Amino acid sequence: MAPQRQILVIEDDYSIREMLVRMLGRHGFGVITAPDAMHGLREAFRMHPDAIILDVMMPNMDGFEACKRLREMTDTPILFLTGQATKTDDVVKGLNLGADEYMTKPFRIEELISRLSVCLRRSAGRSEDGGDVISPAPSIYLDCTRHELTLGDRSLYLPPKEFEVLRLLMRHAGRVLTLDAILSQVWGPERLGETNLVKQYIYQLRRRIEPDPKEPLYLHSVRGGGYYFYAGDGS
Repeated sequence: MAPQRQILVIEDDYSIREMLVRMLGRHGFGVITAPDAMHGLREAFRMHPDAIILDVMMPNMDGFEACKRLREMTDTPILFLTGQATKTDDVVKGLNLGADEYMTKPFRIEELISRLSVCLRRSAGRSEDGGDVISPAPSIYLDCTRHELTLGDRSLYLPPKEFEVLRLLMRHAGRVLTLDAILSQVWGPERLGETNLVKQYIYQLRRRIEPDPKEPLYLHSVRGGGYYFYAGDGS
């Protein structure tokens, strides 16, 4: 029997939240709920759900900002729930932030299940291509099972947290990741703002993998922006 898919519902309306728990449960899904965006971010990091249903209009932090932060920590499919009067521009904004689908309230549960299932199938197709090795260039390999990095003819083992930081940067080779994006993914959203933690691990990684840590070939910084992994022609 296939494992039960876990869906995170981030919705401030109690009645909608409970309805989704019941209806998704009847269709064989496990459901985790959060009453606001900050709780949702914590649950996303803690539970690693298979998909996220995200309300747009919420107090303190809206769904757009929540989606942006979620995309800094996970590629999990996100389905937006929007108000009936939501403008087309807002829908486009949500999709541009990384949402996979959207539905307007009120919605038919059958349609939501159908769109959710499509998102999950797409995600499964993407994950099948991921494998256990990240190789942004022919001579660069990160074995995610053994925590072993190969650079040309040199191989070395990486301690757990250094491995997690490097894996994140290598998965997005050539793309600048902010300090908070790295914190969210590796340590969790509750550590946002602790930028010195990231800087310390980048320092340690440079000492470990760079021929000259003061003139890095692979781990580059962007002033005021963050860090990126450079893999030569393969980045």
